[in-house]
Amino acid sequence: MYLCMQAFAELLERLLLTPSRNGKLHLLKSYFASAPDPDRGFALGALTGELDLKSIKPAAIRTLAEERIDPVLFAMSYDYVGDLADTVSLVWQGERGANRTPPLSEIVETLETATRAEAPRLVAGWLDGLDATGRWALLKLIMGGLRIGVSARMAKMALAEFGSVDITEIEEIWHGLSPPYISLFDWLEGRAERPSPDIAAPFRPVMLAHPLIPKADRDNPDAVDPGLITPDAFAAEWKYDGIRIQASVEGTTRRIYTRTGDDISHTFPDVLAAMDFEGTLDGELLIRAEDGDGVAPFNALQQRLNRKTVTKRQMETHPAFIRAYDILHDGTRDLRSLTFRERRAGLEDFIVRHGSTRLDLSPLVPVTTLADLDAHRMAPPAPEIEGLMLKRWDSAYIAGRPAGLWYKWKRDPFLVDAVLLYAQRGHGKRSGFYSDFTFGVWKGDTLTPVGKAYFGFTDEELKELDKFVRENTIERFGPVRSVTPEIVLEVAFEGLQRSVRHKSGIAMRFPRIHRIRWDKPAAEADRLETLEALLSE
Repeated sequence: MYLCMQAFAELLERLLLTPSRNGKLHLLKSYFASAPDPDRGFALGALTGELDLKSIKPAAIRTLAEERIDPVLFAMSYDYVGDLADTVSLVWQGERGANRTPPLSEIVETLETATRAEAPRLVAGWLDGLDATGRWALLKLIMGGLRIGVSARMAKMALAEFGSVDITEIEEIWHGLSPPYISLFDWLEGRAERPSPDIAAPFRPVMLAHPLIPKADRDNPDAVDPGLITPDAFAAEWKYDGIRIQASVEGTTRRIYTRTGDDISHTFPDVLAAMDFEGTLDGELLIRAEDGDGVAPFNALQQRLNRKTVTKRQMETHPAFIRAYDILHDGTRDLRSLTFRERRAGLEDFIVRHGSTRLDLSPLVPVTTLADLDAHRMAPPAPEIEGLMLKRWDSAYIAGRPAGLWYKWKRDPFLVDAVLLYAQRGHGKRSGFYSDFTFGVWKGDTLTPVGKAYFGFTDEELKELDKFVRENTIERFGPVRSVTPEIVLEVAFEGLQRSVRHKSGIAMRFPRIHRIRWDKPAAEADRLETLEALLSE
């Protein structure tokens, strides 16, 4: 019985330490093949974020640890390690006794029915019976947020390879299934027919685009000859800065899914109420600008995302709507096998019949010459547009990322030289490094923070930055360190928005470290006025 939990612990540890995608897929397939039911189904639920154990919170775990170890020593250990699960698993002082660790399935089923008062006692007993790796896996399981480099999509890909089926077959039924997925594994192992869950308005796997490679990178094996982008072959649309969604209505059931299949319907009841149609649309979820006509910046949409409930006031001040790109179903008719030209005509007719202030049509951009398209890409009519989408007129709607059909051609990123101000430890395999960096620009004679980035650098550069942080710490604020303002970071970002939440008055979109300017003195970093000027462009 212990081995079942230990196998899950070893899986998580090996996934964390395995950098390659194929290596992770191999580990997942091996686990699905060897672990018994229902353990592997609960493991799958944990990996895909579908397992939600609400009976114990991180604060309760910390309280448990402080009952076994001096609180000051624990606080110092936590500050050094930077991750709660890592810290508790290493410093836990187990009590002697006949501690029995049940299998993964029993832990999940017990916690699902346990009260908040009972859960800490149960967890403490299980921690006593596990080694450090097992304790770490248990804590990651019950607190969520595994951070082991495995997405829900990757887990589904491993399932597809394990069962020798197409991943779209799994994604089409996923929302009608739940942990421990017994019927799913029975099908994948050939013991039963494919599950047919009774779910209305199901998610249909989306079609994705490849980046259009710039001319300078034409030697790249994935590069596309720009000469292929001709008016008779390709249509062009604006790429809006919202979130890609799928709106599906069947009978009285209305759903809004993200591109990965997460159901976010409850967060947008105002949009749901306006989905007075039967069918499935592919589009962008956006917030209407205050003028009632344009599109609001992405930070306005962020005010609505990831909320369990939304107030009437939030819906009034941040009215959401869908800008439709494509149509997959019109009533009961499946249109995905039609060409984009045919689907576009059907979508235009659909919007005429069902369009509203909550549902409108994404306009086409004229395709004349590549130079004209490039000019549109770099100077779109609104800052909320990231660039262009290029779609072959003859392309069917094919799930996944098929080659040669759709391309995204985004604006070149903006670049700014900023000074490293603060650092914080990362999570998972980065928990031992300072890898989350806050940077700022000059405002008068002082530096003001303008953003935070945690990727864009190599492993070697991360080690150098971590060494600098440790040797040049000025102050500590809990897990955050303030450092000597000496290192200049060239930061790339997609755009800027005004923000009352940030001291600088601006918020960056998708900031990442482009390179480290070891050669540039901090005094020559950019000024806030430079960024403010971009807001008016």
